[in-house]
Amino acid sequence: MIYLKLLRPKDWAKNLFLYVPLFFSGDIFDTSKIINVFIGFIAFCFIASSIYIINDYGDREDDRKHPEKRNRPLASGKASPAVALIICGILIIAGFAIAYFTNNRFFILLSIYFVLNLAYSFGLKNIPILDIFIIAIGFSLRIRSGGALAHVDVTIWMNIMVFLLALFMAIGKRRDDVLIKLSSGVDMRKVVKGYTIDFLNTMLALVSAVMIVSYFMFTVSEGVIKRHHTERLYITALFVMAGIMRYLQIIYVHADSGSPTKILYKDRFIQISILLWMISFYFLIYAKKIPFFN
Repeated sequence: MIYLKLLRPKDWAKNLFLYVPLFFSGDIFDTSKIINVFIGFIAFCFIASSIYIINDYGDREDDRKHPEKRNRPLASGKASPAVALIICGILIIAGFAIAYFTNNRFFILLSIYFVLNLAYSFGLKNIPILDIFIIAIGFSLRIRSGGALAHVDVTIWMNIMVFLLALFMAIGKRRDDVLIKLSSGVDMRKVVKGYTIDFLNTMLALVSAVMIVSYFMFTVSEGVIKRHHTERLYITALFVMAGIMRYLQIIYVHADSGSPTKILYKDRFIQISILLWMISFYFLIYAKKIPFFN
């Protein structure tokens, strides 16, 4: 069980972004495409978990100072570093083998993701601003991979939105690190020295505003309207705005943790906003036979 925890299965939810191009294309019920993306999802999870192990192995001493990360398998000493590295090697071989036999373009994109995150783990994560951009690029590579697997074009607007959303989440994560530093007096990450709460608050406000505007522009863009034969996709922006505003309310008004992943797992308002966004998008794209949505 402890070695399963080492893989961070909770973070595999990030790899569901591979399905984003398929969902937006209107082909989400194409069985062959669903299966193909699922195979890619498995490969991506394997490679992502190998990166988590490498990162945890290198950070195990620093993680012991963190109030939550000190409970990770390697930091706590419950998992053997040697066994962890063996598991990491198996995951890398399995992940790339699956990608190689699935789709050549996906294999290349997954390789870029692996090399980029390897560089991140071995030093780039210590460079302020560049660290959050690398995280955001990782999500862009996920949707590009999903598009390659499903043979669906990833539009410029889709790429921009996912990049901004990932950037928003990464800034929230760094804000959480700074809050921990302020409360404990200990730098959990070297990169934290390059950030302050005021700077991160400003970036959150900036990125959230650009993200909302970009989403509106996506829904009313000519290409999207022609593809989905509807001008009402802007309605879905209501739930996007609600989710973003709720997140900002949590960190500014309730002064709760700024970790987006943690908030996503526990906050019902954001979960319902995402669910309603998906339902509204489903009806507008897939349920065209209903008169109201024609």
